[in-house]
Amino acid sequence: MSSVEDSDPSRLRVEPIGIVRTSRLTKVEAPRQPRAAQGEPARIELFAGRNFEHALQDLARWKSIWVIFWFHRNPGWRPKVLPPRSTSGRKGVFATRSPHRPNPIGLSVVRLEKVDGLNIHILDSDMLDGTPVLDLKPYVPYTDSHPDAGNGWLDDVEAVQPADPVSAFAVTFTPLAIEQATWIETRTGLAIEERIRSTLMLGPEPHPYRRIRRLDDGMQLAVKEWRVRFSVAGREVRVTAIASGFRESQLASESDDEMLRAHREFRERWGVAR
Repeated sequence: MSSVEDSDPSRLRVEPIGIVRTSRLTKVEAPRQPRAAQGEPARIELFAGRNFEHALQDLARWKSIWVIFWFHRNPGWRPKVLPPRSTSGRKGVFATRSPHRPNPIGLSVVRLEKVDGLNIHILDSDMLDGTPVLDLKPYVPYTDSHPDAGNGWLDDVEAVQPADPVSAFAVTFTPLAIEQATWIETRTGLAIEERIRSTLMLGPEPHPYRRIRRLDDGMQLAVKEWRVRFSVAGREVRVTAIASGFRESQLASESDDEMLRAHREFRERWGVAR
């Protein structure tokens, strides 16, 4: 699907072979790595009419596959970036897994659930809905796994934070927060409790690329238009309450938007968060 442009051999043309279908729609919803998306289902839809049915033969025999994709929501690139786990400032983009790259190519290992025609069902997906897929390859443990590869600058992180934040932070909910999260999921279809857990289990620290910020009386996480209040004690994150992120003037408008209606109903039920 790729070729060298005849007019300029230094430029390549790459065509996607399909797209990803998943419930994650925006960049802030994307897990930082497949490990943070354990169990997250997705479907890769390959394009018809390109003989891909034959290309998929024998793929189903593999347990995991590499997905090479395009970060289509990241225009432009940055020579230096600030990774979420960096404790010593910005790093050169080639020393990171940042999506802001000269060529925004992504690479993820996912579990292969099944192949159904031109649909490839996967688990542990960290990709967004509509992500263009460039290629698929089997993950071969004996050649792809290198336990002694080292951790690069992440060794500096371990010196400051010995415990891996992926598994170190326990996320609990107060009865009020559970009630509110259940209402939001039932009313809007947003799996907000899972979104909160998957984000905060990685670490509750504020960061420029994450929607977590410190307030005068605690911490706040933004999940779409909802604002989640939480506190931190040691390695435990306690979610205390959820509130609407819309301003009073927005909720008081005459708009009949479905999202605004849900937030108005939520405000009527629980009032204004303090």
